[in-house]
Amino acid sequence: MHNPFENAMAQLDKVAQINKAKNFNPEFIERMRHTDRDIRISIPVKMDDGSLKIFEGYRVEHNDARGPYKGGIRYHADTEINEVKALAFWMTLKCAVAGIPMGGGKGGITVNPSDLSKGELERLSRGWVQKLVNNLGPTKDVPAPDVNTTPEIMAWMVDEYEKLTGEKSGATFTGKPLDRGGSEGRGAATGLGGFYVFDALREKIGLPEKCKVVIQGFGNVGSNAAEIFEAHGHTVIAVSGSKGGIYNENGLDIKQLLEYKKSSGKLEDFPGSKNVTNEELLATPCDLLVPAAFENVITDVNADKLQAKAILELANGPITPEADEILFKKNIPVIPDILANSGGVTVSYFEWDQNLKGEHWSEVDVNAKLKVILDDSSKKVFDSSLASSTDLRRGAFILALERIEEKIKMETFT
Repeated sequence: MHNPFENAMAQLDKVAQINKAKNFNPEFIERMRHTDRDIRISIPVKMDDGSLKIFEGYRVEHNDARGPYKGGIRYHADTEINEVKALAFWMTLKCAVAGIPMGGGKGGITVNPSDLSKGELERLSRGWVQKLVNNLGPTKDVPAPDVNTTPEIMAWMVDEYEKLTGEKSGATFTGKPLDRGGSEGRGAATGLGGFYVFDALREKIGLPEKCKVVIQGFGNVGSNAAEIFEAHGHTVIAVSGSKGGIYNENGLDIKQLLEYKKSSGKLEDFPGSKNVTNEELLATPCDLLVPAAFENVITDVNADKLQAKAILELANGPITPEADEILFKKNIPVIPDILANSGGVTVSYFEWDQNLKGEHWSEVDVNAKLKVILDDSSKKVFDSSLASSTDLRRGAFILALERIEEKIKMETFT
């Protein structure tokens, strides 16, 4: 079993070792190995049948040197503290790579939300806020949606936070519905941001003008990415969900596939396609493989079987450190998660900024601002990797760590 936080620390250790020229202060690297705060909470929920059930919840605040802690809340049966710690660490780096004034946090509840009624889910969500209210706030810690959490859940949390504190800006939570202060463009931001990053780096990493794309994970991020890649003339030849996937070497019609999934509740048996397992999908020959689901899907067990020319990590931590080394030796460039999926947190930052200023920007403006930031971040990550003669992941880590250390040094001298 791969421990996500150990994987994250292995990534950090590799950067600290190869980056002797940059000479990071060992005390700074040690500080990055530790979270500012790990919070575990018990959330009592009165169930619909009158019984009381206790759920375990989390909030990890990793580092706020660059600004308030920022990061999503996930509801999943497998959510546990080491996963949340890793995600908070990556979020610190992600915000620094994007150059936005936020730090890194993450939260979650160990629960399968499909087991709960809507009322139980609302009571659970409000209970998470009740236990953490003193840690949250527009200048302290700003949560957002993640796996299995929605704008509606964010609206419940905002309402609970307002009841408890009287704070009315709405800026404590992002990913809200539009009528509750949400930002235009937030739903598609991670997928669109991933495309902007891919587009900025495509030529630099040797990919053709029109790519054959495989997407593992077909939730909000993966399905948005599929639509966006198709709209820009690329061919999506395979996609998969949790139970399996489908393949058509000539390309899938994404609009029809989304309608089919909505009506049937599945991807399998889509007309004109061949059913494949997730393992087969990952090994499909393609120009670009896009992991868009969970951590640790590409490991030392399957990395050698991959036949993609490049990988775009839209999921957090989908490749283990051991697999990274295999892919590096195979000359398969990996556009890392802390760059590739930073569109989501960037538009969350835009939402926070709009809430504090009492503004509402158009989707055109949001997407234009997002493209400027991600084009610049992509260029800087590529230049960082070249300067240190390393891969894009370590290039992104170096860029992020330089920005965080610079902020900490400024704090020290003021």
